[in-house]
Amino acid sequence: MGFPRERPRRTRQSDAWRRMVRETHLTPDAFIYPLFVVPGRAVRHAVESMPGIFQLSVDEVVKDAKAAAAAGVPAVLLFAAPAHKDARASSATDPKGLASQAIAAIKEACPQLLVWADVCLCGATDHGHCGHVLPNGAIDNDSSIQTLAEVALNYTRAGADAVAPSDMMDGRVAAIRARLDEGGHAGTPIVAYAAKFASAFYGPFREAAESAPAFGDRRSYQMDPANAREAVREVLLDVQEGADLVMVKPAGPYLDVIRRVRDAVRVPVVAYQVSGEFSLIKAAAARGWIDERAAVLETLTGIRRAGADLIISYFAPQVVQWLRA
Repeated sequence: MGFPRERPRRTRQSDAWRRMVRETHLTPDAFIYPLFVVPGRAVRHAVESMPGIFQLSVDEVVKDAKAAAAAGVPAVLLFAAPAHKDARASSATDPKGLASQAIAAIKEACPQLLVWADVCLCGATDHGHCGHVLPNGAIDNDSSIQTLAEVALNYTRAGADAVAPSDMMDGRVAAIRARLDEGGHAGTPIVAYAAKFASAFYGPFREAAESAPAFGDRRSYQMDPANAREAVREVLLDVQEGADLVMVKPAGPYLDVIRRVRDAVRVPVVAYQVSGEFSLIKAAAARGWIDERAAVLETLTGIRRAGADLIISYFAPQVVQWLRA
């Protein structure tokens, strides 16, 4: 009487016990590192709102890709901010454009490193939206997906190991799959930003990628943060259209969505720990309010525990080094 029959603390009493019964594990092979490429040479421009993250010219992005690969990161996700921007995103469809140059250079220097190419129009358009803009200011879905398919084919021809459409246009996965197959690239996977929310946590990224919209916002195509059932619907549509992996973005505020998606599909689930999540941890750690390493590992473990198979994170190289130590 008075004593508990079950004592869960028995297997928490030492570090060895805690490691043995741990349910969720972070592994180096689960991480993807985002990189930002800009025009020029010997450019390493610090992103003010993202400590330790840089805009890099092609020669410098190769250096960071090689360093990430040497640390044990298996893949990078490439974003390009070309100098020339126009209404049709012609820089993104140019075989000699900035993104294509960077993809080819990274693959030549690091053949074993997987290069995922973000497929969107926002970085290459003068209006900063993810699709073509009609005279009334609306985003034209159907013409946009045709251009997105050409961008995906262009990046694949440059050497991308996967294309990752982030635009949230309806039907773009099917259009990209068809265009890749027609172009002789049936083996290239599509990593669909399937449930991408119109989030307040993207602010620092827009500085790094130079992709802020010139007018309005992206709520007519990115998802309402209040909707979880709709997220599952979006994911299932992308899988039906041919997505090989599906993504939830952001990660931390949407752990419940990650779990719903993991339960709904059989393909790998990717979660993107976005710029705002990164910068919040960095800012708090810089002020001594939290332990950076502990907070990073805890948040990433939570994302993994929610059901993510793979995690895109700006902490990736550091985390992989911690895990390998």
